Amino acid sequence: MMMKKQLIVLCTLLFSVVSFAQHITCSPKDSIAFNDKIKQIKALPKSNTFGDSLTAIGKTFLEIPYVAKTLEIGKKESLVVNLQGLDCTTFVENVLAFGLISRADNLQFLDFTNALKKIRYRDGNLDGYGSRLHYFTEWISNNETKDLVKNITNDLGGKIVKKEINFMGTHRDLYPFLKDDANYNTILESEEVLKQNEFCVLSADDIAANEHLIQTGDIIALATSIKGLDVTHTGIAIRAQDGHIHMLHASTGSMQVEITKLPLVDYLKKIKSNIGIMVARPI
Repeated sequence: MMMKKQLIVLCTLLFSVVSFAQHITCSPKDSIAFNDKIKQIKALPKSNTFGDSLTAIGKTFLEIPYVAKTLEIGKKESLVVNLQGLDCTTFVENVLAFGLISRADNLQFLDFTNALKKIRYRDGNLDGYGSRLHYFTEWISNNETKDLVKNITNDLGGKIVKKEINFMGTHRDLYPFLKDDANYNTILESEEVLKQNEFCVLSADDIAANEHLIQTGDIIALATSIKGLDVTHTGIAIRAQDGHIHMLHASTGSMQVEITKLPLVDYLKKIKSNIGIMVARPI
């Protein structure tokens, strides 16, 4: 039985292949949207590379509204499927999930949710709020261990950055789930682990000289000078007709999925806190 509340339903599915109950939060409209998306993907021309395929899938989301905090639903962490509104991270995750299942020609809803869970959670295991990959530096590194992406920032000329990542722990009031002490403590534990890690950033001043090494379909993460935070925005690289890399992303400016009018180098100049980018190549 599904109970409808603000167009959102909580579905509990038992997957025998993994022998546990996986909670999925979705809406009736998202079921329709999923089927429509599969039809769109099947109709796409064959791409030469996985990166080309990802950008083609990403373009099918153009003009979908930007909606913040789409994963902060309910009182318990669940796998949220929302194709009606996307933030910058869920846009990247959904595109990558659809790309993975289309490459394997596994286009069922269960295949999609399994792919999304693998991408979104530490080691692919949904085990409460703290298991979600909240910080994008960890998102990249953990998905690299799953052989889903390769961090190529160092290959592009990036330099090591040492910075304490603790924004969530020091801004507890901004995150509804952190009202729960157990959730808060798991975040503090994950931040303690992140203290031991370094990450690589391609400086904003060095992007132009290395732009030719970035490929269509690469995942771009915008590194920030904001205290305690690693990344403020994400998107997908796309080489435009002007020969420069632009970004396909869920924009807080236009409040929808779009391709930046400006090349990435010029787009970043408008963001005062930006210190450069990290680049992860889907593999």
